Amino acid sequence: MRLDEAGLRAARTNLKAGAHTPAYGPWRDDVVRLLNDALATELTCVLRYRRHHFTADGLASPKIAEEFLVHANEEMAHADRLAQRIVQLGGEPDFNPSSLSGRSHADYDASKSLKDMIKANLVAERVAVESYRQMIDLIGTKDATTRRMLEDILADEEEHADELSDWLQP
Repeated sequence: MRLDEAGLRAARTNLKAGAHTPAYGPWRDDVVRLLNDALATELTCVLRYRRHHFTADGLASPKIAEEFLVHANEEMAHADRLAQRIVQLGGEPDFNPSSLSGRSHADYDASKSLKDMIKANLVAERVAVESYRQMIDLIGTKDATTRRMLEDILADEEEHADELSDWLQP
């Protein structure tokens, strides 16, 4: 078994592309599009969780409101990782607020009751879990770095969903 010499030669050219070598192939634009949609989803989740953090009301709300803020910060960290990977792939992260809700897989929510906030966040986390599972399947072996990043984010989203589900138990 030998390495692809032509690929190694091509990696010696176009140094401005950074880590993006020709071997990434034509699917790079599709991966960037997927990552930008994931970025929109994470940013929408940040906004929803932060709103819920500031508007949660009720006996159990202080503890849950603080967890909403923790989740918002973790979602922002996901957004940062996605944006960084988009740039590494030679793309441009799309932070445009006017197209955010149209590209997001999750919905923004303006619930008033704590229980409705928890439900809305649980739905969004379940949608994120499914979205990341599908992205991981689509990427397959085409981009190991992106795949590992998505798997890490997926694990966090599953943890969030489990926690929210626990809060809904009597």
